[in-house]
Amino acid sequence: MGMIIRGFKNAFRNGIRSFAVIIILAISIGMALVMLVAMKAVEAKITSVKASVGNVVTISPAGAQGFEGGGTPLTGTQLKDVSSITHVSKVTETLEDRVSTTGSSTGSGFGGGTSGTTSLSSAINPGTLGQRFNGGSSSNQTLPTNFSLPIEIMGTNDLSTTQALGNVSQFKITSGQAFDATSNNNEALIGSGLATKNNLSVGGTFTAYDTTIKVDGIFDTGTEFSNGMVVMPLASVQRLSAQSDQISSATVQVDSVDQVTAVATAIKNKLGSAADVTSSIDAANNSLAPLENVKNISMYSLIGALVAGAVIIFLIMVMIVRERRQEIGVLKAIGASNAMVVGQFMSESMILALLGSIIGALIGFALANPILKMLVNNASSSASTAVRGAGGGGFARAFRGATSGFQNSLQSLHGAVGTSLILYAVLAAVAIAILGSAIPAFIISKIRPAEVMRAE
Repeated sequence: MGMIIRGFKNAFRNGIRSFAVIIILAISIGMALVMLVAMKAVEAKITSVKASVGNVVTISPAGAQGFEGGGTPLTGTQLKDVSSITHVSKVTETLEDRVSTTGSSTGSGFGGGTSGTTSLSSAINPGTLGQRFNGGSSSNQTLPTNFSLPIEIMGTNDLSTTQALGNVSQFKITSGQAFDATSNNNEALIGSGLATKNNLSVGGTFTAYDTTIKVDGIFDTGTEFSNGMVVMPLASVQRLSAQSDQISSATVQVDSVDQVTAVATAIKNKLGSAADVTSSIDAANNSLAPLENVKNISMYSLIGALVAGAVIIFLIMVMIVRERRQEIGVLKAIGASNAMVVGQFMSESMILALLGSIIGALIGFALANPILKMLVNNASSSASTAVRGAGGGGFARAFRGATSGFQNSLQSLHGAVGTSLILYAVLAAVAIAILGSAIPAFIISKIRPAEVMRAE
């Protein structure tokens, strides 16, 4: 107990130096705490995003991007080869097509390329963009007064995978029932907006490709665009649009998230230059690249702050111990053991360390989130184009929306300075203090008292 009391008194023998030591420790511990908070927040976000992206690989014809790109359609034969790849649990094939409505443009541009007509009226208001992309004012043409956008039709062989419609989590059949996606019947699901626009209900009919098609159900996705679509069995769309065995996009379900990258590589090797292959993991990794950079910066800064604090405290304690050589000699002469001498200096440095850690914790509270936000903003600005260029049709639209959500979520990162992190900071300060004081004190305590006194 006596050495602890002496250590406490000695901690403030030189007020200016003690103040400097406390401030140095506080800055070191505060910055270490800030970097630890940033690293923990980033690690949590990375884990969360990777867990949410799923195990999907998308395939589209090379150069295709819905109706805006080009390329040659894939075939069912090519996708059978994909199904045989190890760890592929399911391949969902889709074919997107368009049918002209009364008054729709059939020329070049966004509204061109339709392969049939329909009795349906589009539920989507063309607006300025619809007018422009369908041969309107940008090409000095006059569109019909009753102009209506073409109707998008999607054929699929699996209704349980409906990424092509947009936000999958909101897709639901509000009335009627799903058709057998493997059939070749003239039946369809229609979006709620399209049903309302055309006064259609379950059991009703409409015409497309000069064929009467029955409405089996009505779905809702929560988006106006997708609610204006028609979904049919894949074989039916291939037959009616004269696109036998053609596929405009496919989604591949992998049996494990850990195998997504390997499966994507295998698909690229199978299809070669005929297809653009993207995986959710690849896009997520691109989106998370800024966070990986922040994580690395935080880790190196954390190590740097702790090492710098330890070195500085070590040097200061070496100086203090050397200044007190005579005092150590006297203590040894009156019977103090090496452990008592070392304990006295350790208790002195522990007092300084505890005060420094308290101030450091306050620094951590104040600066953790501002510094985290600054690091994320700087890192994400250099990777803002990470998710551009995703191929495919409707799935690409949904996927780019999801990955842009990842980018937006980076800006909402929030670090919390909890009890456990403060405990880490205190332990770090104690460790720095113990190492910084015990080593030089132990070295000096080994000197004989007579040698110390004679040297003085």
